[in-house]
Amino acid sequence: MTAPLVEIENLHIAFRNDDGGYNDAVRGVSLSLGREKLGIVGESGSGKSLTGRSLLGVLPPYAKVSVDRMNFDGIDLKSASPKLRRSLRGGRMGMILQDPKFSLNPVMTVGRQIVEAIRIGDRKVGGREAKARAISVLESVHIRDPEQVFGLYPHELSGGMGQRVMIGMMVVREPDLLIADEPTSALDVTVRTQVLSILDELVTRRGMGLIFISHDLNLVSKFCDRVIVMYAGRIVETIEASRLSEAQHPYTRGLLSCLPQIDGSLEPLPVLNRQASWAEA
Repeated sequence: MTAPLVEIENLHIAFRNDDGGYNDAVRGVSLSLGREKLGIVGESGSGKSLTGRSLLGVLPPYAKVSVDRMNFDGIDLKSASPKLRRSLRGGRMGMILQDPKFSLNPVMTVGRQIVEAIRIGDRKVGGREAKARAISVLESVHIRDPEQVFGLYPHELSGGMGQRVMIGMMVVREPDLLIADEPTSALDVTVRTQVLSILDELVTRRGMGLIFISHDLNLVSKFCDRVIVMYAGRIVETIEASRLSEAQHPYTRGLLSCLPQIDGSLEPLPVLNRQASWAEA
């Protein structure tokens, strides 16, 4: 049996509160990821993005982190040096952030940022070759007139175009692990389908592992292989994506029942009634 690409065991992330104590944001999360598409769903604040950021080692310095085990392709991330973590980030591990406005450098053109990402990974790549690869990746994420976009600054891009640039910048080096945090939230349906096909092709062709963080249960059920459902910093259910409609946990059932149906009842959508026991170990 092939060893998992990612293994996390008993991850806790906490932040100091006004009383001098700590509030837990992620509590006892354990998961494994093969070379597959793993969806993580849950409401805002459930710990989805923090879990992904912990893998890359990009949590803020004031976060209190403890974990029994965190491995990436046989590398012990718990004991890895800062230098090794930096070499993995942007190379073998990448993350597509939710809002490109806070991810792209506002004083550098789009093309220069993609070229920089390419040349950091391979110093032997010349400027002309790097530019050609940058334009090619802009084409691959379905940006019209990529040569013109290559010379634009981030503020000159629409939200959807900025998101596609971010996706292109992360996949240009074809990482082994890609964490996508709401990567299609600013895209229309047609472009979203195209972008998802790019990510799907990378997983299939490169044998990449993909962690897909989303609020869209319908999208995750159709795109991912497995789904993890998080509530209040804990994993409450793990299920095959194709069987998401058969989920048993009341929180997952509540989320599904809140989704509108085209041929459903005209009555108001039900409200999710949370229970304190869901947040308990």
